[in-house]
Amino acid sequence: MAFVTGGSRGIGRATVLALASAGHPVAFCYAKGEEAAQATLGEVRAAGGVAHALQADVADAKAVDAAFGEIERELGPVAVLVNNAGITHDGLVARMSDEQWRSVLDTNLTGAFHTIRRATPNMMKARFGRIVNLSSVGAQLGAAGQANYAASKAGLLGLTRSVARELARRNITCNCVAPGPIVTEMTGLMPDEWKTRIEQAVPLLRFGTAEECAAVIAFLCSDAAGYVTGALVPVDGGMGMGH
Repeated sequence: MAFVTGGSRGIGRATVLALASAGHPVAFCYAKGEEAAQATLGEVRAAGGVAHALQADVADAKAVDAAFGEIERELGPVAVLVNNAGITHDGLVARMSDEQWRSVLDTNLTGAFHTIRRATPNMMKARFGRIVNLSSVGAQLGAAGQANYAASKAGLLGLTRSVARELARRNITCNCVAPGPIVTEMTGLMPDEWKTRIEQAVPLLRFGTAEECAAVIAFLCSDAAGYVTGALVPVDGGMGMGH
């Protein structure tokens, strides 16, 4: 079965739906937004899929362990893990507080470590596993006002490649997907001038969709991607080309 962190909305939600469509029973966690989580759950079940939702903070190792325990009781061992949960707490580096730095690193990077550590023993026993971590084009290009976010997302690549090397002999793959500008609820609220400026920085001259990201993630979780590991796969319209 598959487990997606941050699965109630955006790329996480699209990934839950894509994996369920591919035949996986899917569990997902969310930090907040019960209504969105229930809507995602309902959509999977309406399409005939099997899904389970739970609230959990991936930055808390004990909460992650409890979440996995619940998932394993409901659906069985996790064979596919997608680390999508992430937060931002922006600010210029000269004014960034310790809490701004720590909270983003704890969720975006340490949270992925927590779930990978908890998932891998069963994957190793089964001699099969798929792990996908969600990075960002900002990790390669840098992002003014987001030193904490960019650092956390860049750190995921090092984590991904170390895990890929450690677990390859057990037929466990670990890859990184790096989205660029994506249509979300948040970007929909941004001024048109800002959206136009961002679009002009993308060679394809548009924002991507959550579904386009989810399609790449679902491929990396499939049997067809069994010879892909330690890869950084951009879904950014060419924005980070050459990095």
